Amino acid sequence: MPEAEHQRPTYDDVTVVATAMKLPDAARTALSDQLGPGYIVVDLQSAPPTTDVLLVPPISPQLIGHFRSMFPKARIVAAEFEDDTLGISYLGAIRRMLDAGAETYLSSSTIPQLARQLDRVVTERPQLGGGVSSPLEIERPSNT
Repeated sequence: MPEAEHQRPTYDDVTVVATAMKLPDAARTALSDQLGPGYIVVDLQSAPPTTDVLLVPPISPQLIGHFRSMFPKARIVAAEFEDDTLGISYLGAIRRMLDAGAETYLSSSTIPQLARQLDRVVTERPQLGGGVSSPLEIERPSNT
């Protein structure tokens, strides 16, 4: 076989998202379509070393380190999701806690950051103690 057939394609004008979970081709195609023309979603096995984003299920820190060595420039994004239509379920502890009734999930690296996040949750969502339900969300830590 000529060497060119062993090379992976290059993706110069799109953001490459590699999935590190078993997904049917239809799911990767649907995710790519939803993201739009500036993205392409590929399986981990066909991902180039220059992958921009690595989408992972809940996994161990050791496996994240392994993926970091494989894709040193990629942003590693952990995701918990479920799609009954496509028969996919990658739920983890956070999603189970939210489904059980936790209002939100805060990921903080310091007490001041936790205080800011908690204050925002309480002041922006006064229904916390009022019994009114709202969509569950995971709070992303800020860099401040």
